Amino acid sequence: MATSKAPLTSLRDLRVSSHQIPAFDLIPNTSIQKKPLLIYHSAFHSSASASAIESHLSAVGVVSPEWRYTMYSQSHFHSTTHEVLCVASGKARLCFGGEENPKRVEPVLEKGDVMVVPAGLSHRLLEDINGGFNMVGSYPMGKSWDMCYGREGEEEKVKGIGSLGWFERDPIYGDEGPSLHV
Repeated sequence: MATSKAPLTSLRDLRVSSHQIPAFDLIPNTSIQKKPLLIYHSAFHSSASASAIESHLSAVGVVSPEWRYTMYSQSHFHSTTHEVLCVASGKARLCFGGEENPKRVEPVLEKGDVMVVPAGLSHRLLEDINGGFNMVGSYPMGKSWDMCYGREGEEEKVKGIGSLGWFERDPIYGDEGPSLHV
């Protein structure tokens, strides 16, 4: 595991939620690669700043931190890359899988939580619970993200999801970690 200034929960104490979400309408969700949404609950200690999270991600070297922002309030997914979202501040209720999908997941996530979002999985902000919900958004090295919305005309983009590689090292824990066991 890489060292950084961001204090991490030990792997043996880490609680992880794993969710397979079936395709719905024109949203593939986890149906193509069968890689689940992974939520690492309180992976970063509450004292970790956005800068410390970015430094940690850079030190591990699996993903490149690219932005600090909230989550868009419109359902969207990416066809060109998986995404790693680290909550840097606040608390929010999110929706994964599409708000009309009866198999959607709507977790409440807060500072320190990490989401490993596979390509094709729809996600959006439902409610910023106490204001100031922000994340550090990251993508595997060398990958660029696109925006898809589950609309007609995106079928060719969606086909490319099947050829995307998965993580060879965990984006948070390096040579060990939950993403390596799915």
